[in-house]
Amino acid sequence: MRIDKYLKVSRIIKRRTIAQEACDKGRVSINDKIVKAGAQVKVGDKIEINFSGTPMKYEVLDVKEHVKKEDTEALYRILE
Repeated sequence: MRIDKYLKVSRIIKRRTIAQEACDKGRVSINDKIVKAGAQVKVGDKIEINFSGTPMKYEVLDVKEHVKKEDTEALYRILE
């Protein structure tokens, strides 16, 4: 799945266009490599997002096309 879509489906970022912009500005990395919006994400990947100077790190636990709002937390784990 594309990283921009994953960020939207998992509700880490609210809108896909915002996720695309973050990728285009170099604020999203997968496994310590800065990626564009079309980069593929898979289970086990580590995602880092730099918004407002505070990096947030996530580990991908599952990749699904459609998820209910209540079930989004099963898709990722927040890392410290």
